[in-house]
Amino acid sequence: MIPTFIRAFEASAAIAGRRIVAFSDVAASSKIAQAATATAPALGVSEAMGAEAGGMCDVVLAGMAAVDLGGTVTAGAPLMADAAGKAIAASAAAATTRRVVGFAIQPGVAGDIIDIWLAPSLLDRA
Repeated sequence: MIPTFIRAFEASAAIAGRRIVAFSDVAASSKIAQAATATAPALGVSEAMGAEAGGMCDVVLAGMAAVDLGGTVTAGAPLMADAAGKAIAASAAAATTRRVVGFAIQPGVAGDIIDIWLAPSLLDRA
């Protein structure tokens, strides 16, 4: 078993399992929601149970985590969130700094569940 670091956060909205999550209001609280953009302040991946709005959500912050894919990825690819909090291959964009949540441990396509190595970082402009 590979050790992970898991912490519970209050969900500001419903969160599905195995989704990339981000702080929902960084100025006022440490509540979380599914990441909805590649620039959201992503911090980890929700555990399989997810959470209802107002409930507590276990989030894998370090180590390996299972995540739902929103597109095709290759092993080793850096990953970011799509509009539904699913992992997609990270890509640079002009005048935008994007948030990488980690790296794919295996290849997959939309709808697959794969393991990722959590390594939050930034992908600077194209």
